Amino acid sequence: MKIAIVSDMHIGYERFYDDALKQASEALERACELADMIIIPGDVFDKRAPKPEVIASAINIFRNISRKHWSARLSDLRGDRKAYTDVPIIAISGTHERTAAGKDNPLNLLALAGLLVDVSESTAIVEKDGEQVAVYGLGGLSEERVLEKIKELNPSPVSGAFNIFMFHQSVYEILPFSDMFIHYDDLPKGFDLYVDGHIHSRVEAVVHGSPFIIPGSTVLTQLKDGEQAPKGFVVFDTVTRSRTFVEIDSRAMYAETLELNDAEPAMLLKGCEDIIERSIARGKPDPIVRIKVIGSIADGFSKTDMPIQSLIMRYAGRAVIEIDQTRLVSEETERRTDEIRNLKSGGATVKEMGLAMLADKLKSEGFPELIDVSELFMVLSSQTKKDKVIEEAAAMLGAS
Repeated sequence: MKIAIVSDMHIGYERFYDDALKQASEALERACELADMIIIPGDVFDKRAPKPEVIASAINIFRNISRKHWSARLSDLRGDRKAYTDVPIIAISGTHERTAAGKDNPLNLLALAGLLVDVSESTAIVEKDGEQVAVYGLGGLSEERVLEKIKELNPSPVSGAFNIFMFHQSVYEILPFSDMFIHYDDLPKGFDLYVDGHIHSRVEAVVHGSPFIIPGSTVLTQLKDGEQAPKGFVVFDTVTRSRTFVEIDSRAMYAETLELNDAEPAMLLKGCEDIIERSIARGKPDPIVRIKVIGSIADGFSKTDMPIQSLIMRYAGRAVIEIDQTRLVSEETERRTDEIRNLKSGGATVKEMGLAMLADKLKSEGFPELIDVSELFMVLSSQTKKDKVIEEAAAMLGAS
């Protein structure tokens, strides 16, 4: 059998609402044409309580594909779940759809409507021409619970079938950021194919001697560098054990680094414009352009002088612009940071640091040394109304 793996559609994703809907529809429609069955490892929806119009849109998509003439059919569902259709569209809930134990989630609604089969903590068996494919599903869980849950459920393959273990979690070997993430070795043994959702970039590996596949999301959401690859889904052939990535039409994302030294606003503007225009010229409509600016700002300027917002607004409708300035530093900022660091290393309190900075500022502005800095500091820090602060501070400075 040919199995289409379509994951993380995030229908209802607000920032790119139309993208999520259109690309989910295209992926599922094409999956129908190319495969005998579809499996979905989570996050059909972007939120656990989507708006009615989002649910309605998803119903329309799944209703269309469930009406296809499927030669493969669900023959059995083992576990606590109930099947309301024999159409071979097999899904689990993801972390975005997770609700409290015993509560329905939006994926359950699609299952209750007979548009797909929810196999969270259950096994679905699909048959075609005497061949059986068994899919065990484990819906998305909090990271600290997943290993315990696998041990508790103890999933096992179905004899005589091609067995798939489908889940929706972070995996340590792919994202080595937390000891709570599940490892490849923690996955149950004996399955012919391991399929994971949750991670939005495409991944292929080998686990317990069998293929491990993450198809990636069908829509851009996290805007990470790894998401620059095309979006789509994977078709796996149970006979040849081969897999094919099927690309769908999706919004492009381009990421570049702009390095500047002693940057002035005009330099940053020109550098960003060049990158944006080059990205637009690639031909994909309304691309996402992520620019990481690194380096230093010229004397006399700060990050607030950089015309980022005007640049974003100017390209609205032609490109989605994201500019990261966190690694762009100014000598003034570095000097202030060093002052605070030096004060802190000397055991100074936050109040003492503030007093010292205020005294330096008053001196540089030419105010007389007779001003009681401590009293002025108290006025500035104790009042919550701006007009009252200005009135009392002006009175103090004028009296001096």
